[in-house]
Amino acid sequence: MTSKSGKRVGEAVLARKNMDMDVAKLAAAREALGTHTDTETVDRALDYVLFQSEVFSALDRLAELGGLASLYARSRGKRRGGA
Repeated sequence: MTSKSGKRVGEAVLARKNMDMDVAKLAAAREALGTHTDTETVDRALDYVLFQSEVFSALDRLAELGGLASLYARSRGKRRGGA
């Protein structure tokens, strides 16, 4: 499916950026992410940050709704296996 601009819907719009980066941090991120290029490393790191933001937002919403019941909560006196 294409939009009016002729780009496929959901296709990333790329922009060339020049940035000063800490070489050691970039190398450590590349190692941690298992990426092969600086561009792939930065792109994957940005994906991770955005995903983390979505997770935190979902957890905040869950807390607003009252959270989850504990899976391990048991009434007193009951034991596993009905004994």
